[in-house]
Amino acid sequence: MVLMIIDDDRDILEINKNHLSDEGYKVYTYQTADDAISALKQIHPDCIVLDIMMPGTDGLNAINVIKRYTDSPIILLSGLASEDNRVEGLMSGADDYMVKPYSLKELSARIRLQIKKKNITKAANTITYPPLQIKLLDRKVLYNDDTEIILANREYELLLLLVQNPGVVIPFETIGKKIWGIYQESDRRTIMVVASRLRKKLESYGGLMNCIETAYGKGYKFIIPR
Repeated sequence: MVLMIIDDDRDILEINKNHLSDEGYKVYTYQTADDAISALKQIHPDCIVLDIMMPGTDGLNAINVIKRYTDSPIILLSGLASEDNRVEGLMSGADDYMVKPYSLKELSARIRLQIKKKNITKAANTITYPPLQIKLLDRKVLYNDDTEIILANREYELLLLLVQNPGVVIPFETIGKKIWGIYQESDRRTIMVVASRLRKKLESYGGLMNCIETAYGKGYKFIIPR
């Protein structure tokens, strides 16, 4: 797991880095938000620990810029302890807020919690049947995690419907109503064309042959790749 810690206090950076490195994290430290933001072009942290009060770009203003590069959870550190300060920090887009001085043990626990929450959310928004993966939020279909399979909107919607019900024949009528909102018998031909195009695209990737199966006269079903 990779962490990014941003604080203008060199001693705090060193203490945090030593503790978290001992817990098995790869830790990158920065004394300015601007340097950290530049590093995000190469580094993909699992969690970011960000001090608020820093020269140059402060922590609150840095959050919006950071989120252009990563969806990693952000834990704010601050000596400002009022309820208004906490609310301001969380409303700025941070995922958690810790008041200085803090326990290293608690910081570590909060980091673990944020990473766990992120992974749960990521899993909930992903359907995976290796080598096929569907990113629900991005509406993307990937092959072996990194190669995007380019699909038209209707092709994507048909694939998603089938993948959400593996091994189950989805009738033409259900497909029509789910994708277009209505179904007439004349729509069957359109569905068959979409399914044919989808199947042709998938079968150009190893391991995805025959994963869209036709139930003649009924509809289609998704066969889990082997």
